[in-house]
Amino acid sequence: MDLGIAGRWALVCGASKGLGRGCAEALVSEGVNVLINARTEAPLRQTATELRAISARWTSAAGQKEPEVLAVACDITTPEGREAVWSAPGGPGRDFDIVLTNAGGPPTGDFRHFTSEDWQRAVNANMLTPIELIKAVVDGMAERGFGRILNITSSAVKAPIDILALSNGARSGLTGFVAGLARSGLAARGVTVNNLLPGKFDTDRVNATLEAAARKTGQSLAEVRQAQAAQVPARRFGTPAEFGALCAFVCSQQAGYLTGQNLLLDGGLYPGTF
Repeated sequence: MDLGIAGRWALVCGASKGLGRGCAEALVSEGVNVLINARTEAPLRQTATELRAISARWTSAAGQKEPEVLAVACDITTPEGREAVWSAPGGPGRDFDIVLTNAGGPPTGDFRHFTSEDWQRAVNANMLTPIELIKAVVDGMAERGFGRILNITSSAVKAPIDILALSNGARSGLTGFVAGLARSGLAARGVTVNNLLPGKFDTDRVNATLEAAARKTGQSLAEVRQAQAAQVPARRFGTPAEFGALCAFVCSQQAGYLTGQNLLLDGGLYPGTF
């Protein structure tokens, strides 16, 4: 299926590894130009090199040029970091067609031990930063008649996890904001806003959660990993490539009627009907 997004520009945050990287790979494979962002330069540059190899293999029947790959190492949760993205040489400025927000999750732990500063950092990274990114691009998207905004949040939005108190709170705030924004008339102007809710994927973030669970229960990491994979009806953790494939479809021309949704990817783990 031709997703109809070749030649468009996407900003992919947290793209040096894990789910963000999976999304960037899927978009480049569809002919999308990407600007990838993460805090640490070395792994981000390595990812950019590997994405350019994917780009070089991309072919289009319409004769479009291979997609561009730009990389900006910065802290997207700061005004200075966001300005570095908007002013990146060769980039589209604020005229992105696709924006994928994806700040790293806050630390795990007992809420009794978190300070007000911990909560402020979590809200800034996982709620306010996505809102600032959306604010910078959404009106331009609406004027041009096409936009896809996706936020990587967490399955904990639907089924909170006790050791993820900071994430539960901050991401739920973003979810409420997106629900209202998506119903503000943007879809009539070609702009959709959705959240992707990953469950247990084979990423560093999930490994950190498993390590915290191992410390809490006194089990080994291998035991915790095996037990948690067994809880998933798919009997395994997901892969970044699977996540990226759904991301690319939600960004497609065909997904223009899909907005304001929380798309749960968890191998069937969530036990509810709704």
